[in-house]
Amino acid sequence: MDVDRLLPTPEAADLIALTREIADKELAPRVDEHEAAESYPEGLFATLGRAGLLGLAYPEEFGGGGQPYEVYLQVLEELAARWAAVAVATSVHTLACHPLHSFGTPEQKERWLPAMLAGETVGGYSLSEPQAGSDAAALACKAERTDDGSAYRITGNKAWITHGGKAGFYALFARTAPGGHGISCFLAPGATSGLTFGKPERKMGLQAVPTTSAHWDGALLDADRRIGEEGQGLQIAFSALDSGRLGIAACATGLAQAALDAAVAYANERTTFGRKIVDHQGLGFLLADMAAAVDSARATYLDAARRRDLGRPFGRQASAAKLIATDTAMKVTTDAVQVLGGYGYTRDFPVERYMREAKIMQIFEGTNQIQRLVISRQLAAR
Repeated sequence: MDVDRLLPTPEAADLIALTREIADKELAPRVDEHEAAESYPEGLFATLGRAGLLGLAYPEEFGGGGQPYEVYLQVLEELAARWAAVAVATSVHTLACHPLHSFGTPEQKERWLPAMLAGETVGGYSLSEPQAGSDAAALACKAERTDDGSAYRITGNKAWITHGGKAGFYALFARTAPGGHGISCFLAPGATSGLTFGKPERKMGLQAVPTTSAHWDGALLDADRRIGEEGQGLQIAFSALDSGRLGIAACATGLAQAALDAAVAYANERTTFGRKIVDHQGLGFLLADMAAAVDSARATYLDAARRRDLGRPFGRQASAAKLIATDTAMKVTTDAVQVLGGYGYTRDFPVERYMREAKIMQIFEGTNQIQRLVISRQLAAR
């Protein structure tokens, strides 16, 4: 993958070049082994952290990269083109840092944020529950103050946690009062007495990074672990999800680009009837449509990111980017399998894995049906 990127600064161009070097050296050679074995790439996220790739979108004063979101997302796309599971986990880590950065007190940020942004500890996002996926207001996991008020006792179950059992911290959302405004946010250490994790889900794709449930059995979190005010949790969660959707859009675009690259390479090597198959008009037009779709997905997420960087509303554009990019990834990866024919259906080529990985991107960070609901509601509110 060597996308010709329009980057705002020479520093950003250097960052993309560094990302490509690391991705080609550290990710591409390991992805097939770990995905096939469903084994976690120990030490890899520490490598990304040392390179400064886990805190790019956050201020330099806390150890972040101070990069515009449009640059961070293009870094994420480069990672996804080599290893989608690692890129998704990087996006989730960035999402998990958002509550502390945007709603934490100065003391909380000074205490915890530098290690998080340096990648010394990797984060997970714990919002969903078995009965509460798209409907976040239906959370049942409880956070009850202890009698002396010094801590919260957490009881309940969470679900679909990327990096579950491996993360060093979790952005946890739990109920502190009845009703939709009774959700609060906590920065929970991964090693907490009374917190256990289920077996990793047996997934269609993204198998190298675990997705698990979590069980909180009366675990205690110090009161200073609450981020924001009591009852502010849904506001915090939703403010983070707009940015998280852009992360998934970038990951989906990188995955689609990888599938396109594989299909083009194969079409330039394979011959039928004495001609390269790329020279057959039917296939050439299919590849052209795939390329146009990938370019369109990239342009859509970059438009939303630039709005975010300018401080303008970007929620509708983030939903559109997530919807368009993930539907594109599903279509382009499916077409890539078709280009390779029978070989595309085998594990000798990566396109079958790309197709499996693309499906989940239409589901997490809000299903694409939810994205259509968000967009339609904003249109109706004009």
